[in-house]
Amino acid sequence: MAKRDYYETLGVNRDVSDADLKKAYRKLAMKFHPDRNPDSKDAEEHFKEVKEAYEVLSEPDKRAAYDRYGHAGVDPSMGAAGGGHGFEGFGDAFGDIFGDIFGGGGRGGRSNVYRGADLRYNLEISLEEAARGAEKTIRIPTQERCDTCGGSGAKAGTQAKPCPTCGGAGQVRIQQGFFSIQQTCPKCHGSGSYIPDPCSTCHGAGRVKKQKTLEVKIPAGIDEGMRLRHGGHGEPGINGGPSGDLYVEIHIKPHAVFQREGDDLHCEMPISFATAALGGDIEIPTLDGMARIKVPAETQTGKVFRLRGKGIRNVRSHIQGDLMCHVLVETPVKLTDRQRELLEEFQRIGSENADRQNPKAKSWMDKVKDFFQ
Repeated sequence: MAKRDYYETLGVNRDVSDADLKKAYRKLAMKFHPDRNPDSKDAEEHFKEVKEAYEVLSEPDKRAAYDRYGHAGVDPSMGAAGGGHGFEGFGDAFGDIFGDIFGGGGRGGRSNVYRGADLRYNLEISLEEAARGAEKTIRIPTQERCDTCGGSGAKAGTQAKPCPTCGGAGQVRIQQGFFSIQQTCPKCHGSGSYIPDPCSTCHGAGRVKKQKTLEVKIPAGIDEGMRLRHGGHGEPGINGGPSGDLYVEIHIKPHAVFQREGDDLHCEMPISFATAALGGDIEIPTLDGMARIKVPAETQTGKVFRLRGKGIRNVRSHIQGDLMCHVLVETPVKLTDRQRELLEEFQRIGSENADRQNPKAKSWMDKVKDFFQ
C-alpha cells in the first residue's frame, strides 16, 4: 500500500511554518499515543505514521528533498538505527509530548512517568454490618517504593546512566531502504536509561513487595457488589508517577434468616395449622430484635405481612426499606393417636361443607374439569 503524503498525514499545507508543523504533530501524537490508546492497533499505526511524517518534514534538508522527489527523495542514511542523530526537531517535539502526557519533560523516553496500577480487594461482610455500617481492618499485598534506594533502583552512591543502545531515547530505529521501523529499545525497554549497579534490596526494580494495613469504613446500607475507592492506595507509580487507587468490592455473606432484595428484607415465618385457621399473635425477627404481628383467622400459606421501616436504610437516599414476612403454614408431623382421631373427625365434618370451606380446592378442580372438556 502506497504511503500517504506526509503533509496530508499531519493535516497541514505545504507552506506550513515550522511552529505550526510542530503544533500539528504534537496534537496528533497526543491523540494517537499508545499509552492513551492501549488496546487500539489502529491508533498505534496512526501514531507511527504521524511520527514518520514529522521526522522528515521537521528537518529542512529532508523536507526539501521530499518536496522535490516525494518519498523516494528522502535520504535513508539520516534514519540509521540508534537514535539521536539527525532528529533534533523530532526529539524536541517528542519530548514535549511526553511532558504533556505524563507530566514530566525532557527528551526522548527519559520521562517515562507512569501512574501505578489500581488494586481490587474483595471484602466479605455480614448482613448486619451492611445494614448498620462498620469499620474493617484489611491487609493488602502491594508494591511499595524501596526504602534502600528511594525508588531509583540504583545502589547507594550510584545512579542510572543513559542507555548506550538508544542514546537515551528509549527507542531505536531500523532502516530498510525507504522504510523505517521504530521500536522499543531492547536494552532499556523504553526507559532511556539502565542501572549498572542495581540496589541489592529491590534488584533494580525500585519497588518491593509488602503487606499494607488499611482501615476501611463501610457506610450503612451498602449493597452487594458496591465498591469503595481509596485514592492513592494502589501500586506506586513508575519514575515518580502517582500511585494507583484501591477499590474495595463488597460481598455480603448469606444470612440464616433474611434474604435481601434492594433495601427490603424477606423472611419465611412458619405458623401452625391451628394458628392459621383460628388466628393469633406471633413473634417475628427483625434486625433490631423481635416484633409481634397479629395473624388473622383463615390465613393461607404465602400470605405476606409488611413491616414498614424494618428493612435496610438506602446508602444514598437514607430511605428505610421494609421487612416482608412470608407465612408458611406447617403441616403437623408425628401425630399422637388422639391428634389423629381429632383430625379424622375434623375431616369428616369438613367434607360436608367442602366447597364453602375449601374455596381454592374447588376453584382448582373447576379449572381441571374445564381443561378436560
